[in-house]
Parts: sequence; structure tokens; C-alpha cells
Amino acid sequence: MDRKTLPRRIVVTGANGSIGRTLRKAFRGEVPKLRLVDLTPIETDEGEEAIIGDVADLATMREALRDMDACVHLAAISTEGPFLEILHSNIAGTWAMFQAARLEGCPRVVFASSNHVTGFEPVSERITVETAFRPDTYYGVSKLTGEALGRLYHDKFGLEVACIRIGTFAERPTMPRHLSTWLSPRDCVDVFQACLTAQEFGFAILYGVSANKRTWWDLGVARRLGYEPVDDAELYASEIPDASPGHYQGGDEFTDPSITT
Repeated sequence: MDRKTLPRRIVVTGANGSIGRTLRKAFRGEVPKLRLVDLTPIETDEGEEAIIGDVADLATMREALRDMDACVHLAAISTEGPFLEILHSNIAGTWAMFQAARLEGCPRVVFASSNHVTGFEPVSERITVETAFRPDTYYGVSKLTGEALGRLYHDKFGLEVACIRIGTFAERPTMPRHLSTWLSPRDCVDVFQACLTAQEFGFAILYGVSANKRTWWDLGVARRLGYEPVDDAELYASEIPDASPGHYQGGDEFTDPSITT
């Protein structure tokens, strides 16, 4: 696979989400066949086709991944929720995606993981992908499980899998924690494109974050895959209240034990 050329056939699950819409816009005209999966109706453009269905349904996912070169798996409950709902959408859905990729011969998966896999790390620490997992929520546990499934499907079945631990995806940072975690739309496109176009890498975990001066996360693996962020949340620091980002990297609203679901 050429480093600068996107795969010709890409499936994007969770295509109606904020990252899904951002990637679709970037891929338009660059990817001849873009197959989109979501639970809700999708308005397609030229070169796009839609599958409406539940990602936890293996038959739906086999249809989605048939004859595709790569899958970007975004579909998930994207915040904390009741465990059984997380189990269905985020864990069973991710299993179905990997199983479909294996059965249908889709060779590369880019999995949207999350910084909440290590959310209980103190804000005083700078960490790498080798740092032990410390999930802060059921959501974080589900993303850690997705990474483990990716490792299994690489080691056992040979899929190439990149797991991007996404920071705070937003047009601009709006709170103190975002000065460390922000992922801009431009950098978001670049980190996914790097994972889709890199030469063979087997299995990789990387942090998806912009070039923030205050970042807590090492970008060594991401840079080895060709990702070089350009945006820095510091540009907006003067517009954000001068307050602590909290005690933990995942945000105190996620680590507070009084908050239950």
C-alpha cells in the first residue's frame, strides 16, 4: 500500500457521528468507493453507499466489509452509559466488525479507541502507549476490550490493526483539560489517514491528539506511522478559564465515584 495513497475501498462505521462526517468530507473525491454504516439514515454523495443497521449484527457487518480494503470503526456509544448498552454497542459491535473483517478478507482496520483507556492516570504524568491501562469508565473498558480484540485478530488471523486513542475531538478547545487533550479536525483527518496509508505495521496503539504544548501523551508511535500534528490548543489558552484540568487525565467528571450509571 502506497504511503500517500488511500485505499480505494473504505468502509466507515458510525458514519453519522462527528468524526465520521469529518472523515467523509476529507475522503470525498479521494476514495473511489466509500461504504457508510450507521443506525440512522445517511445522506450519501457520489462514490458513497449506505448500509443502515446495527454493528453488533454479524450479517450486517459482513455485508459492510465485503470486498473492502480497509475499515474505519467509529461506531460506538461515545461516552459513559449503562454497562449492558456499552456491552452491546461497543464490545459486541467491535467483535462483529473484527469477525466480519476476518471472514470477508478486509485486511486493515483502524479502530477508534479512546484516551479513557488510561483515564485514571494523574495529570502530572506524561505517558506512552506502554503505560499500564487504567480505564475510568465502562466506556474506557469497552475501548480497552476493542484494543484486545484487535491484538487477537492481528496475532491469530493476520489483520493489520491500528488503535487510535482519541483525545477531545472538537473544533476548538473550550475547557482547561482540552489544552492537553484537544484533537483538531485537521489533525484528526491526518491521524486516520496515516493509519490507512502507512506501510505494513502489524498491530499498533497510538494516541490521537494535536500538537498541544501541554499534552500528557507521547506521540512516538503515531509519528512512526507518519502522523505529524500541526494544531496546538495553546493558541486558545487565553480564552479558557484559568483553572486546573482536574486530578486525572480522563477528567474528574468521569473518575468521580459518586457518578454512577
